[in-house]
Amino acid sequence: MDVLRDAVFISPSRGPLPFESVFTDILAFAAQHPEDQYHLMVGTDSQVRDDATEYVTALIVYRQGKGGRYYFERDRQFKQRSLRQRIFYEASRSLSVASQLTEYLAEGGHELDVEIHLDVGNNGATKELIKEVVGMIVGSGFPAKIKPDSYAASSVADRYTK
Repeated sequence: MDVLRDAVFISPSRGPLPFESVFTDILAFAAQHPEDQYHLMVGTDSQVRDDATEYVTALIVYRQGKGGRYYFERDRQFKQRSLRQRIFYEASRSLSVASQLTEYLAEGGHELDVEIHLDVGNNGATKELIKEVVGMIVGSGFPAKIKPDSYAASSVADRYTK
């Protein structure tokens, strides 16, 4: 099942794009300099408001040492969740995007690795969740990064939850 069939990602330079167009744009970006190293990162952050929670998932393609592009998808939900539930939901959203991206890459025979950035760290209320949420991601076959190295979630996605 294509979990991102109806998702629209926003590119600051290209505007709204369906996921398939994001994937095509990533491949075109990497094809410009195929000799360079590229990293694909996915991360989600959330922000609770009075009546809803805003979730933003960021997808970054980074050309090592030379910059990159990013895309983000926003979802507003009126269901209130505890911090633990939100963190696991953020991780599952990132996992869904990373899984779909990996599937597209495999179908096209492309060699780009995907890592998931989690909005948890050794400081603050989320430190109790690190082992569980990292285990969920690693157990699904993806490398996981936590703060301060999880900039897809803690910087890019965080910027758009505000």
